[in-house]
Amino acid sequence: MLLLTKEKIDMASLFRYSVHFADSPFWAFAIHDGHQVDPTAEQFILLDETQRLREEDPYTASMVELPVNQLFVATSRFQLDVNRKVEDSVYLRPDQAWGLEVWRDTLPSTILQQLYDEHQKFYQQIDSYIQHTIDKHGFFVAFDVHSYNAQRISEEQPVDKQANPQINLGTHYNNEKWRSVINGFINSVQEQQLLGKAIDIRENVKFKGGYLAQHILQKFRDRGCVLSIEFRKDFMNEWTGLPYQPVILEYKQLLLHTLKDLQKLDIYGV
Repeated sequence: MLLLTKEKIDMASLFRYSVHFADSPFWAFAIHDGHQVDPTAEQFILLDETQRLREEDPYTASMVELPVNQLFVATSRFQLDVNRKVEDSVYLRPDQAWGLEVWRDTLPSTILQQLYDEHQKFYQQIDSYIQHTIDKHGFFVAFDVHSYNAQRISEEQPVDKQANPQINLGTHYNNEKWRSVINGFINSVQEQQLLGKAIDIRENVKFKGGYLAQHILQKFRDRGCVLSIEFRKDFMNEWTGLPYQPVILEYKQLLLHTLKDLQKLDIYGV
């Protein structure tokens, strides 16, 4: 399935993302991959790049470079987090940001309002993209890819694998009619291996799906399915940001394989 168009979009001057369109009912989102902070806002941010990188989802965009519609956010979630509702999308309090103080108390109200406006514009675009997909294909399926930390205390902390699955699949907000697609994704993953070992995938253990999934599914209801895929950060050193490229490549192949399996399903009949 060839990409038909490629479009680079800059939302005003503070928020950046790219969209690649394909003739497909599938979407791949990596909305926390971004690390950029606009110079206009950067002067007010207290955190350095290493602190920000730890809570971002680096390398997720490369994992979902799949032959489907793609949307990758380049702006750091510490500037604007579009996976949260608008009033929480700028981390103004430590409890919104893992206990971190993100902004100087001099963040101008004009910048804050501009960020809120760009959040609204972003979702207007998302609505347009999904509606177009429904109009053309009759439905949509979205891979909403993220990652999460499992070594909160230190780099030497053993990973509690019972509490932290390799893949947390957030499905909570989907209409039950899409259960066959959800099961199809899980079955496809369980039939594969990661570095020669079985893969631990579980539903809604750590995360149920963020605001992106909630917004899309509330607006379009039973017209599509959002699979919020959270990879445990086994593919990198979550403290230094060092990537483990063989694992990143295996996750990409994993997603490509599950995509092919889902494309074989009779989704049109769901």
